[in-house]
Amino acid sequence: MKKLVVIAAATLAVSLSASLHAAEPGDPERGRALSSPCVACHQADGNSVNPEWPKIAGQHEDYLFKQLMDYKWGRRSHPLMNAQVADLTEQNMRDLAAYFASQETAPGRPSGDEQTLALGKKVYFGGNLQTGVAACVACHGPNGKGNPAALFPSVAAQHATYSLDQLHQFHDEVRHNDPSRMMRDVAGRMTEKEMEAVTQYMESLDPR
Repeated sequence: MKKLVVIAAATLAVSLSASLHAAEPGDPERGRALSSPCVACHQADGNSVNPEWPKIAGQHEDYLFKQLMDYKWGRRSHPLMNAQVADLTEQNMRDLAAYFASQETAPGRPSGDEQTLALGKKVYFGGNLQTGVAACVACHGPNGKGNPAALFPSVAAQHATYSLDQLHQFHDEVRHNDPSRMMRDVAGRMTEKEMEAVTQYMESLDPR
């Protein structure tokens, strides 16, 4: 399973790189000037205080750009985000992605107890062989920093509440902008207990 994930990651990196780097690179200063509508939910530096909204500070630039594009073209759905990006140009989105990627991710505050974090670590590094759950580490790395070339996001210190909601959306086929169904296939095999534990563990990871 891990070999298949690695092969898929390499294929995705090649196929997506051309479209993501075709236009002018994002400019953080232009992005800062455009970011005022983002502040209400994500804060000025991208470290949201509401655990239902993601931290986007320090997230990989190309991943952020892809998510904005997916919201704009309906490949990912959220009423507020779809409306926010409706009038943005591609360059606007590149600039915003560059700005928030340049910020520093704040440490997480996991609420899980030791037993929950231990289970989360077990799932993160080993998956579940009996049910076919792939280990998160294969794509997101041992420190949760992801793989920017393959557009696998950093999950270190991300709000567990937000991450759990995204796993639910993948599990229920509500969110479907994951290339080759990678996240839907993983989340679809996970139990609620596993999802809760692994998201708590990811929030405990040091984002530095």
